[in-house]
This record gives sequence, C-alpha cells and structure tokens, in this order.
Amino acid sequence: MNKVLILMMALMGIGELAAQGDGPIAIAIHGGAGSVRPGSLTPEAEKEYRDMLNKVLDAGYQVLRDGGSSLDAVTAVITQMEDSPLFNAGKGAVFTYEETNELDASIMFGKDRSAGAVAGVRIVKNPILLARTVMENSPHVLLAREGAEQFAKEQGLEIVDPAYFHTEKRMESLRRVREAKEKEAREKQGSRNDTPGDWKYGTVGVAALDRAGNLAAGTSTGGMTYKRWGRVGDSPIIGAGTWADNQTCAVSATGHGEFFIRWGVAQDIAARMEYGGQTLQDAADTVIHKVLKKAGGEGGIIAVDKNGKVAMPFNTAGMFRAAIDADGNRTVAMYGEE
Repeated sequence: MNKVLILMMALMGIGELAAQGDGPIAIAIHGGAGSVRPGSLTPEAEKEYRDMLNKVLDAGYQVLRDGGSSLDAVTAVITQMEDSPLFNAGKGAVFTYEETNELDASIMFGKDRSAGAVAGVRIVKNPILLARTVMENSPHVLLAREGAEQFAKEQGLEIVDPAYFHTEKRMESLRRVREAKEKEAREKQGSRNDTPGDWKYGTVGVAALDRAGNLAAGTSTGGMTYKRWGRVGDSPIIGAGTWADNQTCAVSATGHGEFFIRWGVAQDIAARMEYGGQTLQDAADTVIHKVLKKAGGEGGIIAVDKNGKVAMPFNTAGMFRAAIDADGNRTVAMYGEE
C-alpha cells in the first residue's frame, strides 16, 4: 500500500486494517460510464486511460494480496483516481452551472454495513478519505457541504484551495453543455433527459473482497456537468450508488444518478441475490439491462460477490472498468463488447 496514503490514514486515526484469513480476494474498478466508444478518444488518450486503469488495479490488488482489508483497497484505489485529472472525481471533477466543483463520495463495509458519505464539498482534496472518516470517526452516515468541510478540518484531512480542482478540459465540457442547453432553450426542443454527450456520467468506484471474507465498496464523483441548486446524485447515497454486505456483494455505480436513486440500484442487486437466489451476474444484468433501461436510466455498475466473482454490466456505449476475480482472471476495458 502507498506509504504516503498509509501515513495520511494514520494521522487521521483511521489506520490500516489487517484482513486475517486465507479466503479468495477480488477487486473491480470503474472510472465512469457514458458515450465512450472506439474512435472517441485519441490513441494517446486511450493509452493514458488504460495505463491508469492497470495502475490502480495493480495497486488495489496488491493491498488485498498483502493481507490488507477491502476498505484499505477501496480507499487506496479511489484516492489515486481522485488525484488524477482523467476521471470525474477529485482533481478531474466537472463544473457546476456556477463554475464551481462540488464533490460527493461514499464508502461501505460489508461486515457490519457501516457506512460514511459526504456531499457537495468544495475544499477537501480526497472526498473518499472524508467519507471513510465520517464512517469511522463520527456517529453519522452522511455529511454535506460546509458541515462536512468543517468536520474534515477538525479531523486533519488535507484542505485545498477550490482552484485545485479546476482543469481546462472540464471547463471546455461546461462550455459545450452550456451552449447546447442554451440552443435547446431557444428552439424549445428536447426533454429533461435529452442532453449532449456524456454530461451525466463519470464517477469512480471500487468493490473489493479481502482474505477475511469482508466486502467493501466506495464511490466518488464530481457529479453532473452544469448541475445546479446543490444537486446531489447517487454516489453518496447508500443503497443507490454504493452498497456492501458480506452475505451478498459489494457494488459501486456510475450513470444518471436520479435513476439510480429512484430504483435503489446498488441495494436492489444485493436484494435479488439474498431474497431471490440470483447469482451476482444475473442480478446485475437484470437491474442494469432491464429494470434501469426500461425506466430510461443509463449507466453501469461494478460488483464483487462473497465468493470473489465479478460483474460489470452497463447499458451505455462504454464504461471504463478493470477487475481481477477470485480465479485471477484480469480485465481492463473501456468499450462495449471488449
């Protein structure tokens, strides 16, 4: 595990958890779902994304292989993805209507269903670390905006100037969406879901199983480009964007958050396994390709079950994803049918 991250966690009073046992290990990662398809990225950009997915997959798997907990693996991977401008989380967060960055994150531990989440924070460098601190150092599950930021300061997390999150790539995305929405308004066309490009999508998430049989999941995002009024999506909502229960599975979602909230996507997958006896793959496929798609929701999930099996369905053109299952099978992919 990254020595700097271990030191940061120790300073916050989190500490590294040991996973005692000799059970199977597995990890799955996503970097957002949307309109990514062959030819939509330059060869250089595609290589950059694939290299990053391989890097964080290796980092998370190493934590598990060395006996670290699923929580540590989730935290290690998402922290690295938040620090990268490639993904819509942390450094790469998209802009709101007001040209600010508002970050959401959550984490859940399958052993006891403990969970922590934050919404709308603007000055916390790594929202996933704050979410984990909420879970472990507070009596609450979800903290928002100024209150969450005050808690972060009291807990000694790294605070940054809001300008840290500003990238020209995301500002250009905001300009394109704003122009398209203004054109739509002038022409009085389109619907509330008819929006340009992949403006709704982009989140990072991890699901992991450690040697002790404990599942964990975490999710982090900058939300929607052009979002207004303090909008919060599914990423910090336990049961919608994140779920973990040792009896079934760990899930992290990415997509149009309003639909994931209304259909309780992450928990629905686990419930279908627990009460309906479905396999992880069948439950995930049913929710993403039938229930969610029929409702008009787009996106995907990554999930790991208690036996180390992995599922990564999505109903968009592509989803940045990577995984190593209990049998050691490795996947790093971006497009559909890959």
